[in-house]
Amino acid sequence: MQLPTAVEALSALAHASRLAVLRLLVRAGAEGMAAGDIAREIGALPNTLSTHLTILGNAGLIQSRREGRSVIYSADYDGMRDLLGFLVADCCAGHPEICGSLGALAIDADCCS
Repeated sequence: MQLPTAVEALSALAHASRLAVLRLLVRAGAEGMAAGDIAREIGALPNTLSTHLTILGNAGLIQSRREGRSVIYSADYDGMRDLLGFLVADCCAGHPEICGSLGALAIDADCCS
């Protein structure tokens, strides 16, 4: 990931509603959620949510697909991995013991069990 792409993704996440949307979609998994369900869950107006979804999509953090009349949004796990990889790429500076516990964060957060 290049610096401008990382800055765009981090900028997209620097808003409480967009961060809430991404976290909600991560919990929803590959099945994703319809835009109306997302709006109800986070308490956003549809036009405001549409803007947030566009920003997150342009940043490579979410993706969408059409199912009938609904648009289903889901987390873009590849984009998230790229961003996380960018953030920790230089953390160890040749000393893996510095960042050794980063892999345990997912386990501690109960996201992968």
